[in-house]
Parts: sequence; C-alpha cells; structure tokens
Amino acid sequence: MEKETGRIEAFSDGVFSIAVTLLVLDLHIPDLQGGNHAVQLLEALKLQWPGYIAFIISFFSIFIIWVNHHKIFKQIYKRNTGLMFANGLILFLVSLVSYPSALLAKFYLTDSKQLSVTIYTGLFVAINIAFNLLWQQASSDHSLLRPGISDAAIAKLRNNYRYGFPTYLFAFIVSFFYPDLALAICVLLWIFWAASSKKINFTAFSDPV
Repeated sequence: MEKETGRIEAFSDGVFSIAVTLLVLDLHIPDLQGGNHAVQLLEALKLQWPGYIAFIISFFSIFIIWVNHHKIFKQIYKRNTGLMFANGLILFLVSLVSYPSALLAKFYLTDSKQLSVTIYTGLFVAINIAFNLLWQQASSDHSLLRPGISDAAIAKLRNNYRYGFPTYLFAFIVSFFYPDLALAICVLLWIFWAASSKKINFTAFSDPV
C-alpha cells in the first residue's frame, strides 16, 4: 500500500521545528550597565533561572510529542479529513507552547507563579486530548493504517497514551495549590513517555500475511 501521509508528516515536522526554535527566543542576553561586568553578568544570568527551566521542560515536552507523533504516523498510511484536522489541532496547540513557556519564565518568581503554571499545564491537557483524538480518528478506520497491523498493536498504542490525560489533568488541578509539584509531574510524565516509547515494537504485532 502506498503511503499517503508524506506531506502531512513533512508539514508537521516543520511546525515542530519552528515551535522548538521559538522557545529559545525567551532566553535573553542581560543588559549590563557599567561596573564589574563579569560579576553583574553572573548575577543577571542567575536571575534568569526560571527561563532556563521553562526552556528545558518545554523543549523536551515538544521533543517527546514529536517522537510519539512520528511513531503514530509510522502506523498511518492513508488520510481522511478527520485525521487531517485532528493532526492540525495538535500542531496548533504545539505552536502555542512558547507562549505559556514565556509566561512561566517571566512570572515564576512573582505572585503570578500559580497562574502561569496553571496555564502551562492546562495547555498540555489540551495537547494530550488532541493526541488521543488523532489516534482515535486513525484507528477507527483500519483502512487508514499500516497493512497487517493487528488489533493488539492498535490497543497497545492506545493504552500507551491512556495515562497521559489523567496525569496531565492531575498536574493541572495540583497547579492551583502546589505549582512546583505540578511542573515536577510534567517532567516525570515526559520521562515516562521517553522510557515507554522504546518498548513499543509494532513489527511484533503484525498479522501474518
């Protein structure tokens, strides 16, 4: 079967690349005025540590999303309108990551810390919903999927992402009370995604030809 999703994947990769690149724009070079520049620079860089944390968390979150997006599209060979719009929703949300990341960097050390973390975690709740919608659109019609893929493989991929929504939702709720813990949950979740992604071998779940 000829793969019809090449343009979708190429466009998606471009959006992911731009989304990652935008993150670095929030790492600003300090503006120093006279005095001991070495000492001032070090102090100014220390004050920007929330920006470094936001960049690291956001970069690896987008990276893990891209890895799993790639794995999903290895199983999708054909497209329909619903699948294209579901994929578009993911790209729309991923392109927004730089904004709450910038809020996190700017307001983490202020009284607005809790709100910035809540907005940040809320976006990833939406991204997870979109991700599950994409796979639901693809797996509801087996003719869109890789020839020979089994029901076991489809269920395994669906189950692999089942933990994402309740975990991100929990982080979102926790952010109202313990914003630091909410961010830690997000970090632990992308570590889980990274570890679990290595374990999926779909070739072992192909139906015999």
